[in-house]
Amino acid sequence: MQQDQKDIKTHHTFCRICESLCGLEVQTQNNRVIAIKPNENHVATDGFSCVKGLYQHEMYQSPDRLKYPLKRQEDGSYARVSWPQAIKEIGDKVKQLHKDDGADAIGMYVGTAAGFSVLHPVFAQGFMTGLGSKSMYSSSTQDCSNKFAVSKLVYGFPFTLPFPDLDQTNCLIIVGANPIVSKWSFLQVPNPSKKLKNLERRGGKLYIIDPRKTETARVAGNHFFIRPSTDVFFYLSFLHELINQNGVDKQFVQDHTVGMDSIKDLVKDWSPEKTEEVTQIQASDLKEMVRDYIQADGAALYCSTGVNMGGNGSLAFWLQEVINAVSGNLDRKGGTLVGKGVMDFIKFGVKNGILMRTDKSRVGGMTSVNDAFPGGLLADEILTPGEGQLKALFVTGGNPLITMPNSEKLKKAFQKLELLVTLDIYQNETSSEAHYVLPCTDPLQRPDLPFIFPLMLGLQQKPYIQATKAVVDPEGEQRDESSIYLDLARASGMPLFGSKMAQSFFTGIQQYHTRKNKKDFPTLPQEALLNGLLRLTRQSSFKKIQKHKDGILSKGHNPGSFIPERVMTPGKKVCLAPESLLEQSKKLELHFENERINAHRFKLITKRAVTTHNSWTHNIERMTSKGRATNYAYLHPSDMEDLNLKEMDLIDVGSETASIRIAVKSLSTLMPKTIAVPHGWGHQHAKGLNHANKTAGVNVNILAADGPDRLDKISGMAHLTGIIVDVKAAEGTLQATWSGI
Repeated sequence: MQQDQKDIKTHHTFCRICESLCGLEVQTQNNRVIAIKPNENHVATDGFSCVKGLYQHEMYQSPDRLKYPLKRQEDGSYARVSWPQAIKEIGDKVKQLHKDDGADAIGMYVGTAAGFSVLHPVFAQGFMTGLGSKSMYSSSTQDCSNKFAVSKLVYGFPFTLPFPDLDQTNCLIIVGANPIVSKWSFLQVPNPSKKLKNLERRGGKLYIIDPRKTETARVAGNHFFIRPSTDVFFYLSFLHELINQNGVDKQFVQDHTVGMDSIKDLVKDWSPEKTEEVTQIQASDLKEMVRDYIQADGAALYCSTGVNMGGNGSLAFWLQEVINAVSGNLDRKGGTLVGKGVMDFIKFGVKNGILMRTDKSRVGGMTSVNDAFPGGLLADEILTPGEGQLKALFVTGGNPLITMPNSEKLKKAFQKLELLVTLDIYQNETSSEAHYVLPCTDPLQRPDLPFIFPLMLGLQQKPYIQATKAVVDPEGEQRDESSIYLDLARASGMPLFGSKMAQSFFTGIQQYHTRKNKKDFPTLPQEALLNGLLRLTRQSSFKKIQKHKDGILSKGHNPGSFIPERVMTPGKKVCLAPESLLEQSKKLELHFENERINAHRFKLITKRAVTTHNSWTHNIERMTSKGRATNYAYLHPSDMEDLNLKEMDLIDVGSETASIRIAVKSLSTLMPKTIAVPHGWGHQHAKGLNHANKTAGVNVNILAADGPDRLDKISGMAHLTGIIVDVKAAEGTLQATWSGI
């Protein structure tokens, strides 16, 4: 027993499953994680972590973890192949398609998991740049591209993302976000409950606007129900009332913005009395909110996925940013701030054209956002013949067959591809259709820095830097993505980043590192690469930073450091009224009328549980025990009564694209005529998820529409929440209905 205790090692690292990046202490024994607990002494996260972070090792150490490359056989089964065989065969196919059909016939889908790493997205983009392909697709067009598209138009760069000054604000209005469960989007805020309670303790005003009284609303603040997908009308009337109540900072507007006259014209007819009919927020309540917002010494409006995915996400976020700006709260203590990371990435990005592409998609002519096209076009790009038709796709760190709209159509499209390659830790739903499945390392198996956007953009409520070594070694033949993409570039005959010098350099250090460390297959020295990145940005070395096991605090945010110096628009002024957004706003009256006509119909929203992270955690038995092995539909008790439904009855939920059959539960904290169904479920066809594929959940995203006519014209985002649906008691026998799930 004493010997066993001696073998236990404690590692200080940080979580990489969401933006919170919570400091962790990880105990290992014989290259296995045996326990994870919060780091009580971490400089930024102060001993906080969520349940998903504390049990993530159960996901990584599952018997289902991919350890060896797999190749699809003619009968649909999968067989283990060697890395050299997989890399060569993929490279040969890429060469052939590149020659016969052109670079854009080869695409890539980048999922959320790829973003929570520094080197993974860099080398993935380097591979595609080397191919000369513009066919990049991203999971951001499911939940956040509206913010990138609008920020580019308003501030001149897509990753100019102002965030609330949480420790100083005296009025915070949260719309369509639930940080207690989902944390904050594009901002590292550990322990959100503590932050919101502190705001109220110091006398600040907190408002939560949501179709459900969420876990956040139950912790703090005043909650107001809003009809799903009507947020844009809430913002219109808020801005209308801000002007009426003389809440505009005229000097700020004159000195630092352009387009205010167009904004006044836009909102003049959108009074709170008008919009309350569709939002169901009383005019008197909205006016009081605006009053508190104006009177506060520092105020902020903040939104997240509930707004982003609601069909008018770009217009809503635009209006929010206009409100924060013209009220004088942008770049102000207690208002909204724009961070600066280890370098001024905003200036660097604009100067070098990073994330600034303006090319159009082949199908639908939609403008790329963050150098990527809408995921909602992916099926059409595969199925539509012609020059540039997608023939091959690399899926890296994502699972689009669960997360994308109209995934039944997408699955049929994937089956038409000549080459589908997935890089992942599991053989999930998407990998179950792939020609090659490549096994990757997990976050605890690699060294890292806080992922690229907090690092480069300072999207941290309490800025800090930390370096972590790998906690455990890879198993079998798992490899880091940077090494995989370097080898794929070589095998495809097209150098990484389109540079023979870069390819030779990285290949040389890969070969040296592999020989020196007696690796079984080529591996890049990741710590050395991360150290080089730190040195390029004039930081301390990886080794020195890593010695600070609790992290190192960085310089705090500086209100007043953004305007005008880091505004990247012509004239360095905030563009309040971009032409493309004004053009889209002309359809608002039509949308308003449509809301009025359909006020009696159900609208579908999502509902996230604290034990689930999109589709990631359903293969962990702990996370799906005690009645959590499926998703349910939730209805307000009055709607249950109207439909003559009892708890756990089966219902049919139908949209223009599909229908699902699911058990129903009553939820009194939900707005009437709203149905909530958690997303990320429907694993029955995943070949490599041997726990999750026995769950009974249903993929709600098949109810959402794809294609150019169904996407947000500004951002390319799919309409994934606030969808009009029909709800009725299921027909047929119990046995027949359950077999349909």
